[in-house]
Amino acid sequence: MIKRRPLIWQLYPSFLILVLIAVGATGWFASRATSTFYIDQRQQDLIDRLHLIVPQIQPHLNPLNGAALDRYCKRIALEIPMRLTVVLPDGTVMGDSEADPAQMENHRNRPEVLQALQSRIGSAFRFSDTIKRRMMYLALPVGEPVQAVVRLALPLTAIEQHLSTLRWRLAAGGLAIALLAALVSLWISRRITRPIEAMRRGAARFAQGELSHRLDAPATVELAGLAQAMNQMAQELDQRMQAILRQRNESEAVLSSMVEGVVALDPDEHILHLNSAAARLLGVDEKSLPGRSIQEVVRNRELHEMIRTTLDLGVATQADVVLYRPAEQILNARCTPLFDADGRRMGGLLVVNDVTQLRRLETMRTDFAANVSHEIKTPLTAIQGFVETLAQGAVSDPQEARHFLGIIDKHVQRLTAIVDDLMQLARLEQGDEGRQLRLEPTAMEKVLHTAAQLCRSQAEAKAIRIEIHCDAGLRARLDAELMEQALVNLLDNAIKYSPEKSGIRVTAKEVEEELEIEVADEGIGVAAAHLPRLFERFYRVDKSRSRRLGGTGLGLAIVKHIVQAHGGRVTVRSIQGKGSTFAIRMPLHRP
Repeated sequence: MIKRRPLIWQLYPSFLILVLIAVGATGWFASRATSTFYIDQRQQDLIDRLHLIVPQIQPHLNPLNGAALDRYCKRIALEIPMRLTVVLPDGTVMGDSEADPAQMENHRNRPEVLQALQSRIGSAFRFSDTIKRRMMYLALPVGEPVQAVVRLALPLTAIEQHLSTLRWRLAAGGLAIALLAALVSLWISRRITRPIEAMRRGAARFAQGELSHRLDAPATVELAGLAQAMNQMAQELDQRMQAILRQRNESEAVLSSMVEGVVALDPDEHILHLNSAAARLLGVDEKSLPGRSIQEVVRNRELHEMIRTTLDLGVATQADVVLYRPAEQILNARCTPLFDADGRRMGGLLVVNDVTQLRRLETMRTDFAANVSHEIKTPLTAIQGFVETLAQGAVSDPQEARHFLGIIDKHVQRLTAIVDDLMQLARLEQGDEGRQLRLEPTAMEKVLHTAAQLCRSQAEAKAIRIEIHCDAGLRARLDAELMEQALVNLLDNAIKYSPEKSGIRVTAKEVEEELEIEVADEGIGVAAAHLPRLFERFYRVDKSRSRRLGGTGLGLAIVKHIVQAHGGRVTVRSIQGKGSTFAIRMPLHRP
């Protein structure tokens, strides 16, 4: 079972990790850059010293005076804390400030000497077998052609100590900055999620049937608009419910004998009498029914058990009975004991009433709040992320800030579009005119990557990889915003029902002058019996599992309406335990 946590504790750790990674990467880069700069400076210092030494040893090279060269090297060691070595082109050491040249091996194959013999500056870092320390070597050729190579060596111990101290200071500064950023991020996260939590509680009250409740408008313009839209939808739904109940009561008052079906039964379950309303509700001919058994008329075990209980025990029973003729019909059946004029039990009285629409409205009302929360989660998460990025310092860069604000504005507009789509679904079911599409030439690769990016955080939380396969030149005329919403719904569905560390494959290609987009997952799959109803509004395969994972049954309905608005169709192939593939096929509408 998935452990549920508050939104802030799902978002804040991720943002904190990003901050720590950014600070760590910056510190590492700064440390490396500083180390490189410092070593380069030391190398330049050695080169400058070599240029000063070369003129002083040239007189001892022509004619060659090895003793003088060695004395000069020994004397230089008293003035500067470096090792000086003079090497002839054949590798023979003629002078060294630290050792006897006669005891030293040939230096012809030393990397820095080889480089210097090619008439350029040679450098190397390695461990010295002579003085048993790690050294930095700089070598400079003398004369043209080369008469000798002058080499200076500096122990790296002092340099490494200095760099170590610098790294500790950078680490301390980075830790202080990360701590400050963490505190600021936590404060901003709480400020943003507090109104969202208040709206969640209000939405839960809607789901419990408190449609008269109204959400308070937060200080944020976007959330205030969302709260107003939810209040308006709750009010309209409440008005519809009230209107239906009022119409039902008025009909019962005016046509009481026709609204409810009444069936009188004898102790053996034979029909004594029924009215036309009962015949209509049960789908039978009332003229040929009297004298026949109720079990012959209606094939429903639950109804038969309820009637038998009343006839045997003399107690009233009530239940909702589902009939299929061929569409689903829900009847509220009440059976009470029937007495004659002397008070003796003579059978039972069955009263049935069609409550199909009422039960469906109750289900719609219960799913309403959860549906809205589900659909706005992805854009709100994206807005939260970019606001955190701005709060962490990006706002100081005008160009970057404008870029992020543009993205935030896009997601705010998407939130508004989601609310509009919810209203549009209701209008479409009532036969109203659909949404006018904004068809524009669009690169499909961009649409797929945008949808995948919006779902990236959910996928990373389960270590799910999203693979996108699309020809870079594939373009089509479509409403990019609506198509992104459809793909986000399909990806969100795939992520929820896929195991951890699995994969989701998104493919777009041209097939027979049509655009085909497939979203294939490796999830739990769907039984074949559920596939025909999968795109119905609020339909769920497994209600308990869908509710636990945050599903509402509206996402696929939105996908279907978006694709149909583009003149296309959406299908699904699924094998339980092996995954599902949702395919969108629609006219290419070449730009």
